[in-house]
Amino acid sequence: MGETWTIRRPPTRITGMAEYVTVIGLGYVGLPLAVSLAGQGIRVAGVDADPAIRDAVRERQAPFFEPGLSEALQRLPAGMLTVAEAPLSAGPPRAVIICVGTPTDPETLRPDLSHLRAATETATACMGDDTLVVVRSTVPVGTCRQFVLPVLRTKVARPMLAFCPERLIQGTALAETISLPQIIGALDERSRTAADALHSSLTARRVHVSSLETAEMIKLVGNAHTDLIYGFGNEVALMATALGLDADEVIRSANSDYPRPDIASPGYVGGSCLTKDPYLLIHSAASAGYSPPMVAAARRLNEEVPTRIVERFTQQLTRLSDRPFAESKILVCGMAYKGRPETDDVRGAASSTVARLLGSEVKTLAGHDFLVRDHVVRQLGFEPTGLEDGLRDADGALLLVDHPRYRDITADQIRSLMRGPRLVLDMWGIAEDALVDADGINYVRFGRG
Repeated sequence: MGETWTIRRPPTRITGMAEYVTVIGLGYVGLPLAVSLAGQGIRVAGVDADPAIRDAVRERQAPFFEPGLSEALQRLPAGMLTVAEAPLSAGPPRAVIICVGTPTDPETLRPDLSHLRAATETATACMGDDTLVVVRSTVPVGTCRQFVLPVLRTKVARPMLAFCPERLIQGTALAETISLPQIIGALDERSRTAADALHSSLTARRVHVSSLETAEMIKLVGNAHTDLIYGFGNEVALMATALGLDADEVIRSANSDYPRPDIASPGYVGGSCLTKDPYLLIHSAASAGYSPPMVAAARRLNEEVPTRIVERFTQQLTRLSDRPFAESKILVCGMAYKGRPETDDVRGAASSTVARLLGSEVKTLAGHDFLVRDHVVRQLGFEPTGLEDGLRDADGALLLVDHPRYRDITADQIRSLMRGPRLVLDMWGIAEDALVDADGINYVRFGRG
């Protein structure tokens, strides 16, 4: 097997190759990549099945929230990024980059590769003998060789194939596209050379690994590790609550000037990646006869957190309020899966679990978010509201995310707008400074007994 190595030299422009690159899937992964490539002078043909996405990109507006993306679209010279429902018929592209979703089945938790298969078949419709196919979608280990390669061979006898995972955080996608090292796992030396040349236009740091499978596993273990360390922070919070202690004090003090890896702060672990990728890794290991207990345990615990929060909130409100719980108005703050960096992405958000558990139990379940659009809030199971309107006459409020603007909530605002018992359960402690000792407010923080 080959040795891991890193190229550290300035990006170079490669000549004598096809004139454009096709990017299939213009979502949170594909569109920042397409814009970044086009910004480096590489013509990009974007392909997406959603007409709303295509229309937005044609109008040079990002179809989702990502800081700087609309502005970057507007700076592109005319013709550098085109979008269509199908690939161009202008001759084979230099590369086809697949950036479609790879969800898990909600019932079986097994990988659903239907979008990947469709994208791979789309790639074969436009590729030539010298077209590099890059899979950027997160996949189970072995998918590129066992699933993608046979499809490509129906069109080309010796296809070039590489797995080059994205490892971006929503909210900093454009900056991280050019700052993070790019993992490159390739089918063969010819594919490796082509993948390195393509990504040299984006970043000077490319980390080559020995196989497609190694690169596939790198993406999965990175996200599973994040899930695991966050899961331990949540376990500390649950233990501290049971013991009548303050998890924040325990973790902050334990980390203070101590030269060991920090214990993570507690909070909901969501998003499309961390709620899915551990299952892709579990599936990969299980296919080889190993069941990873730590990965599975962390995912189960993190999935339990919203349920535990709702149970505690319900018990507290029932105990404190003179009104029947069924007559309550509840405000839930934070529909997206995270607050920092801010996003409008609701995939894997705690809000969906909260809506399922509370929606039929209370009179009014209001939902607020600074970025998520009202129709999406409604689809999640909430009545969309502004922050002040949501607080008005509410019995209780759940602060699900750590969006910095929730720090602006004041005790006077809660006292003047909410009705007794004015219960606020704060997942992240975002409003703690303002509310923790405020008269007339029942403030509860996750992880504090």
